[in-house]
Amino acid sequence: MPTETFEFQVEARQLLQLMIHSVYSNKDVFLRELVSNASDALDKLRLAVLRDDTLDADVSDLHIELEIDREARTLTVRDNGIGMSYDEVGQLIGTIANSGTAAFLRELKEAQDAAGAEGLIGQFGVGFYSGFMVADEVTLLTRRAGEPQGTRWTSRGEGTYTLERVDDAPRGTSVVLHLKPADPDNQLHDYTSVWKIKEIVKRYSDFITWPVKLVGEKDGDGGAAEPETLNSMKALWARSREEVSEEEYHELYKHIGHDWREPLETIQLQAEGTFEYQALLFLPSHAPHDLFNQNFRHGLQLYVKRVFIMDDCEALLPPYLRFVKGVVDAQDLSLNVSREILQQDRHIRMMQRRLTKKVLASVKSMLTGDAERYATFWREFGPVLKEGLVTDPDNRDALLAVVSFATTRGEGETVTLKQYVERMPDGQDDIYYITGESRESVDGSPHMEAFRERGIEVLLLTDPVDEVWTDAVGGFEGKRLRSVTKGEIDLAAREDDRSEDDREKQAEAYAGLLGWMRERLEEDVKEVRLSTRLTVSPACLVADANDMTPALESMYRAMGQEVPRARRILELNPDHALVKGLNEAYGERGDRAELTETAELLHTLAVLAEGGRPKDPARFVQQMADRLERTL
Repeated sequence: MPTETFEFQVEARQLLQLMIHSVYSNKDVFLRELVSNASDALDKLRLAVLRDDTLDADVSDLHIELEIDREARTLTVRDNGIGMSYDEVGQLIGTIANSGTAAFLRELKEAQDAAGAEGLIGQFGVGFYSGFMVADEVTLLTRRAGEPQGTRWTSRGEGTYTLERVDDAPRGTSVVLHLKPADPDNQLHDYTSVWKIKEIVKRYSDFITWPVKLVGEKDGDGGAAEPETLNSMKALWARSREEVSEEEYHELYKHIGHDWREPLETIQLQAEGTFEYQALLFLPSHAPHDLFNQNFRHGLQLYVKRVFIMDDCEALLPPYLRFVKGVVDAQDLSLNVSREILQQDRHIRMMQRRLTKKVLASVKSMLTGDAERYATFWREFGPVLKEGLVTDPDNRDALLAVVSFATTRGEGETVTLKQYVERMPDGQDDIYYITGESRESVDGSPHMEAFRERGIEVLLLTDPVDEVWTDAVGGFEGKRLRSVTKGEIDLAAREDDRSEDDREKQAEAYAGLLGWMRERLEEDVKEVRLSTRLTVSPACLVADANDMTPALESMYRAMGQEVPRARRILELNPDHALVKGLNEAYGERGDRAELTETAELLHTLAVLAEGGRPKDPARFVQQMADRLERTL
């Protein structure tokens, strides 16, 4: 048969030059692409036989073969699938119509530097052309099912290719790669190595439907070793729950999660309709040590029709679910995707919404049906889950239904917001909370004294994110979230509370002291007033309802953001002996130096009581030493 020579289309020729002359981040993907093409050909043949009764094609043993010839330095990827006609070879191989290279080249041209270009090349699946990354000549032999003649295509990747018709070609397609010499310095491995081929298939093609068989290295007599199936074909996410044992799920989790422990929860999802995909997700039983590290690698494994595309696909779940491990297998995505494209893909966004809701529904099921497992989950991942209350307003209601908090009601127990509201006493309109570094520090805060005495439950929030989400959320089921350290607290009157007239007289009695202290401490406080929240301590500092807390100020400064230092309100306990004595001394002696020092000490004690640091530690120590000396 005559052999014809053709020139590649311009874009295809550009791509070929990139394949041959550029440095690539991962050349191993060539085998993934060729095996994926072979798998598609087998799928198409099976479908064609079902649709066309007259198509005479045996589908009883559909498979993919890999054949190594060390002596000739060739690697052959062969399938007995649908095959291609002469015209199809010219259309599909000689042009970029269906290879995805047009989008690839566009992205490549937009890359700002060589490193960016290398990253793009490594992330794109570039189909049949990827063979030129590792081969200096590629030969394709194919025959379409139902046709008598086959086609041979050959190219050295230098701008031209040849086509010829072949009479004795078997059905299907074989791609023979005449391999370049191994070059470890340029990440060009020895692809005649059996272990390397096994490694690539295991990583990228383990779960495809069809067996991938290694037919073995040819011996000196031209024979070959017994074929060995390299892939498991066990795509657990594509099988019903009844068909898979818990041990199989756990082994898959350990493999993809790099964790020796069993998962806490297994979540399976199958979406059908206009966009089909399967997902198998796992909630770990322990948080990784670097969960809050900025460089923490997260995301799900992405497959397309059981072909591995990428690890750590961040676009499939929001950052606050970064601890979730698992696999998503999409039926309608292209292999030619990068992380940048995935961020913009509407199907990916749709999948993210569905997967997020599924994870949160599973957490809610644990909350209502298995308190012990929920407690484990919340202990490990509660702080990161609460980030979603700030960053994901669309799912805020679902998150508010599953978050829980320690409270003053019981040690070691947590309560949901719904449970808190249900047991609020009549007359309580707000959900009270306090934030701090630890349970011990917030439980012993002076701000808690009146709440403890009146038996009012307070949420104890000790994670850094609590400083942020409480302001973002604002309330729950019509109840306002209220910090006990902000604003004026008007708790229900006690039986031994004084009358309104007595309180007015008390305010008049302390008016002079309060005004004087406000003048003396004006650099540090914006108001001095009598407190209704203190029962034991002499003083405390509170913020206005809309002011930033000191802890939040510190967080912003730690992130490099300058925020103005807010002056706060100093509240005095009028029933404390120290405050009473200070008021009497002020009434008798007026503005004296020792009284000013006492006012400063009282303010510094309030700073220390909430875990703060004195503005001038040396001055505070000296003042305390002098006072102690005078008491001896």
